[in-house]
Amino acid sequence: MKTRNVMYMAMFAAVVGVLGLLPPIPIPLTPVPITAQTLGVMLAGSLLGARLGGGSMLIVVFLISAGMPLLSGGRGGIGVLLGPSGGYILSWPIAAFITGWIMEKVSQKLSLSRAFAANVAGGLLVIHSCGTIYHSLIAELPLEAAVIQTLGFLPGDTAKAAAASYTVVKIAHYHPFLFKGKPSEREKAAG
Repeated sequence: MKTRNVMYMAMFAAVVGVLGLLPPIPIPLTPVPITAQTLGVMLAGSLLGARLGGGSMLIVVFLISAGMPLLSGGRGGIGVLLGPSGGYILSWPIAAFITGWIMEKVSQKLSLSRAFAANVAGGLLVIHSCGTIYHSLIAELPLEAAVIQTLGFLPGDTAKAAAASYTVVKIAHYHPFLFKGKPSEREKAAG
C-alpha cells in the first residue's frame, strides 16, 4: 500500500478521533449517546472510497479496542465495544466501505442527491441496523424496543448525512480529479 493511502487512512481515523472531542449527548431511554463521530465515518467512505474508507475505520476500531480514548466522552477499550453502543462502533468499517462503494459507482455522475443516498445507505442504514441488533442482544431487549430507542438518532444522523454529502459535492466541484476514473486509477494518479 502506498504511503499516501496510509496517510489518508490515518488522517480520517484522526478526524473521527477529533470528532470524539465533542461531548456525547445522552438521550432518554437508551444508554447509547448521540455523537458527531458518524459524520467522520460518512466522510471517510465518501472521500476515500470503499477500501481506504473502510480501512480508516478499521484503524479507529483497533485503536478503540486497544484502549485509546477516541470515543466521545473520552471512552475507549474493549469494554465499550462489548457494551450497548458496541454494535454501532463495530459497524463503522462496514458503513464506510459501503458508503465508499456506492460513491465509487456514482462518482462519474455525482450529485447532492446521489451523495446523500450513499451516506444514508452506509451511514444510517448499516450503522443503525448493526447497532440496533447488537444493542438488542447485549441489553437483552426485544428488537422492537431497541428499534424505538434508535429513532432518537435519526434526525441528527440525517443532518450528518446531509452535511457529509454537501461537503463531498463541494470538494468534488473544486477538486474534480479526486473523483475521476476507477478507484485503482485514482490511487495510481495520487501515488
